[in-house]
Amino acid sequence: MRLLALATAVAALCATPVQAAEPLPAVVPKAETATLYDDEAGGDADADDPAIWRNAADPDRSLVVATAKQGGLRVYDLDAREVQSIAAPAAPGPDDAPGRFNNVDLVRSSRLGDLAVTSDRGADRLRVYRIDRDRPGGPLKDVTDPNAPRVFSASQDEVNEQRTAYGLATWTDRKTGRSYALVSQRERTRVALLELSARTDGTVGYTKVRTLDLPQSFQLPNGTSWTPCGEPGELPQVEGMVVDPANGTLYAGQEDVGIWRLRADLTGTPQLVDKVREFGVPGTYDEETEECTAGADPGFGGTRISADVEGLTLVHEEDGDGLLLASSQGDNTFAAYDREVSDANEYEGGFRVTPASATLDGSEECDGAAALNEPLGRRYPNGLLVVQDGHDAPGETERASTNFKFVDLGTVMDAVDD
Repeated sequence: MRLLALATAVAALCATPVQAAEPLPAVVPKAETATLYDDEAGGDADADDPAIWRNAADPDRSLVVATAKQGGLRVYDLDAREVQSIAAPAAPGPDDAPGRFNNVDLVRSSRLGDLAVTSDRGADRLRVYRIDRDRPGGPLKDVTDPNAPRVFSASQDEVNEQRTAYGLATWTDRKTGRSYALVSQRERTRVALLELSARTDGTVGYTKVRTLDLPQSFQLPNGTSWTPCGEPGELPQVEGMVVDPANGTLYAGQEDVGIWRLRADLTGTPQLVDKVREFGVPGTYDEETEECTAGADPGFGGTRISADVEGLTLVHEEDGDGLLLASSQGDNTFAAYDREVSDANEYEGGFRVTPASATLDGSEECDGAAALNEPLGRRYPNGLLVVQDGHDAPGETERASTNFKFVDLGTVMDAVDD
């Protein structure tokens, strides 16, 4: 573990002048999954994070694997129809936390094969599923090492405090062929690097390589120190993460701070690519409302994303270019940045996912996103963007409703280019 001193770099970035935001273009979804409800009547689900698996032999039969938190995993076809549902693990004891899947990502490697890896926030572990589109009973099979260790907690008592495995991104090092999972810790700034490896019994386990702590407070240009407001003892956590396999660069969204760029092996010094608009705004936590009351804005925030910055995903292009997409949950938009580190991840534009019809709505308060810039058969020949929708049934007042929207990636690229 290394605590990073980044005050100078952050202060320089904070000096960027604020500019007026321009109206953003809109794209519409082509399909959506069934609504998931986060209560007893709907199965205690809650959509969160998707990943896209391409069936190279038959792209029309590709899949979307997505977390439903306490509802476990859902697997969808390209028509957004559910083809498999996997329950989260039960609690080990009557007073213990049950399984709660948070984020998911895929591994495709010659060593391990095709895997879906998810963070189990409830158990502070990773769970690993092998992908076989033609497997009877469903394409996912649990191959988690039964002896897989906890990621951050030393005991079940610590697990029950739920400062556990949260955000997740996978990465295969092109030089060594080794595969890794990067996992963030809930309510902390820590990120862990875990190496994935095959066991002799056919399961897949992991070993912790190192951890890194991102900053929890920041020196502002006016000489004051700022820490994002939260519940007592709660630090500014990371959730959305993605790794660029071409250069081993990790992008991590610290929800109330902004987007960090750092080496995926967690060495070197992270750089803050962009800040949320609320960066530097003081806040006071109200115990009664369990909300933060914001003070006067000193003007040190960014201009493109609003807290929380959430789902991060990459769009790869054949010429080596591409985009980093980020969900700006606070204003229901998405921001696009140049993928090239040499261009300092320059902002390229943004977009909204808006309703396609009276029955097919857009995306609000998006938690997770996944893009794949490869042809996916007749439905998505230009690639696919899948985004979580935090309010799938706007008229519903008693139950939280969420789902996933499927968007033609070509329309997104056109919107950003415009």
